[in-house]
Amino acid sequence: MPIVAQSTETTDWVSRFADEVIEESERRAPGKPVVVASGLSPSGPIHLGNLREVMTPHLVADEIRRRGHQVRHLISWDDYDRFRKVPNGIDGVDESWAGHIGKPLTSVPAPAGSAYPNWAEHFKAAMVASLDELGVEFDGISQTAQYTAGVYRDQVLHAVAHRAGIDEILDQYRTKKAPAKQSQKPVDEAELEAAEGSGAASEDDGSSGAGSVGYFPYKPYCGNCEKDLTTVTAYDDDSTELTYSCTACGFSETVRLNEFNRGKLVWKVDWPMRWAYEGVIFEPSGVDHSSPGSSFQVGGQIVGIFGGKQPIGPMYAFVGITGMAKMSSSRGGVPTPADALKIMEPQLLRWLYARRRPNQSFKIAFDQEIQRLYDEWDKLDAKVADGSALPADVAAHSRAVGTAGRELPRTVRALPYRTLASVADITAGHEDQALRILSELDPSDPLTALDEARPRYDKAEAWINTHVPADQRTVVREQPDAELLKSLDEASQQSLRLLLDGLAEHWSLDGLTHLVYGVPKVQAGFPADATPKELPPEIKTAQRTFFALLYHLLVGRDTGPRLPTLLLAVGQERVRGLLGE
Repeated sequence: MPIVAQSTETTDWVSRFADEVIEESERRAPGKPVVVASGLSPSGPIHLGNLREVMTPHLVADEIRRRGHQVRHLISWDDYDRFRKVPNGIDGVDESWAGHIGKPLTSVPAPAGSAYPNWAEHFKAAMVASLDELGVEFDGISQTAQYTAGVYRDQVLHAVAHRAGIDEILDQYRTKKAPAKQSQKPVDEAELEAAEGSGAASEDDGSSGAGSVGYFPYKPYCGNCEKDLTTVTAYDDDSTELTYSCTACGFSETVRLNEFNRGKLVWKVDWPMRWAYEGVIFEPSGVDHSSPGSSFQVGGQIVGIFGGKQPIGPMYAFVGITGMAKMSSSRGGVPTPADALKIMEPQLLRWLYARRRPNQSFKIAFDQEIQRLYDEWDKLDAKVADGSALPADVAAHSRAVGTAGRELPRTVRALPYRTLASVADITAGHEDQALRILSELDPSDPLTALDEARPRYDKAEAWINTHVPADQRTVVREQPDAELLKSLDEASQQSLRLLLDGLAEHWSLDGLTHLVYGVPKVQAGFPADATPKELPPEIKTAQRTFFALLYHLLVGRDTGPRLPTLLLAVGQERVRGLLGE
């Protein structure tokens, strides 16, 4: 059932941007759909940092849509960028792909075994699937299609005719230090090379390698080898006759630019051209685009040459992964949205982006921290349900669970993620055993089918199987540890007896939680339900000692899954045997 089209709480960052964007759109283009934009370069795996480039305008566009306005979210696929280098760690790719460096991404073969026709389509497909799962509605624009069909021909000719004015703007920044290589925005490949100090330091603005014509904002792809290692050696403004030569293969030709479609504007001209062409009102940019001479800053001046205005453009901060400082799509193996969606539901991933302002960095957990994030999400879910959540938290929750058009599918029985992970760990793929354990968590409302716990159960199982090291997996003992049982003192034996005597009566998740925490209290002469404030500090020490003993007897280690879950997973009969009954 679609969410009612209305404004959510106005104190959250999404609503504030929506207010600003609607007002600006009505000023610039009254009566027309609001246009927000993202840009993604399928030069390799599109990672979770790039996802912020999409989620920020998506959330704003969705809020605008909830208010009843028409809005377009454009995603420009920068698939006509040059293939800059061969990423590491890509299956089906070897050193022979280096021979394609300099070609458009759509002219580079896809990794071996791919079902897609070229490199760009291969990496684009995974992102499109993830965006669909996340509920992101967008209009995709292939820059290869735009340029090769001549869609931008008038804009290209206009840029070339006004190259002196563009050059004057760029010249203000050429003596300034190049921005550091820290981009999550899909910058032009040549611009990134410039930031790396690769010797191509001016390719991003077209200021060098232009032979006798001086500054030239357009880069042809070679008609022989398809690479962009070309130099414009002559240009006639009246006829638009352009001559270029290729330093890669030696090919040279003369073409008419008013008929030629095999090339593109350099990035610092291309981006503002698109702002003007599409009428973009809102587009975020990474922190690197706020430095002097950066694409966003320079573009704000160049866009005027095309008769447009710079979009409202919040700077967004980096997205990290637990254990990693930041991500770079030029390296293989960086986590992608598809990787995240294997271990977490779309609602959780949307929430991580919705709850933080764009200029706030955050991390996405692929380690044990994911369990805490899920606990936090479930608490918020409960507070929203009972009406006790703060307004801004309600807004972030609303944006996470669905869009203006639809609610995202959700797990029928949202059992705790850490419990599901423990069950998946212990049962190692045996679904009948998993269902047995999960059905015993709450005897008053037993789970009747594993599908009720899906897709969350599948996500937790995938996390266990792909992100928990083998030496941290749980393996229940086959036989009792007779030597340890024989060595126990009277107090330890008594603690086991108290536990065993209460198993049948407390055989549920809540009951076993009460039991295992209560045994050390009862042994010390306190009621099992005594609160921490009513107990001396040494009770906590006694509990830790008791828990360690149980872990050793059940799994042969000091720690493991939460004991109530572990006991349910092992089963009453087997627990009794391993504890010496």
